[in-house]
Amino acid sequence: MPINVKAPLSREEARALRAGDSCLISGVIYTARDAAHKRLCELAAKGEKLPLDVENSIIYFVGPTPAKPGQAIGSAGPTTAYRMDAYSPTLISLGQTGMIGKGKRGPEVIQAMKEHGAVYFGAIGGCGALLSRCIKKAEVIAYDDLGAEAIRRLEVEDFPVIVIIDSEGNNLYETGKKNYLASLEG
Repeated sequence: MPINVKAPLSREEARALRAGDSCLISGVIYTARDAAHKRLCELAAKGEKLPLDVENSIIYFVGPTPAKPGQAIGSAGPTTAYRMDAYSPTLISLGQTGMIGKGKRGPEVIQAMKEHGAVYFGAIGGCGALLSRCIKKAEVIAYDDLGAEAIRRLEVEDFPVIVIIDSEGNNLYETGKKNYLASLEG
């Protein structure tokens, strides 16, 4: 049974999630990829105000395609998360509690998640058109010059994800593989 997750996501709620939990996210999340993350971290380093409220935020690593008539957004599949690894620890330290992407994360990101209470959700790559159906509203809020990589505010409903890495550092990519291999031996 999926866990209903409301966004924004508090640290307490993030800490209650476990690697392997199937979740449906509803509420407000943001999009940002490499270039936007770099700009956010440059602003933070200067002590300047960010164009979004990072506190309790979930950021989806996506560069959506243009919306067709009648749609809020075009295809919106996850991008490879390690591209944000240089920037994620900074945003987590500023209050970000969730990330959505695909693929592994580096040790510095996992350490920041453990220290500050954040989770990494996985969305299924290749399903961007289906995932976009869960996005009810999308608006560019910063860095329009980045095109598909601009920061967007999304209103989502029952957006399907799986907790890949929880706030204790448990990693589904590791435990899932270990459990599968153990099942072959038994």
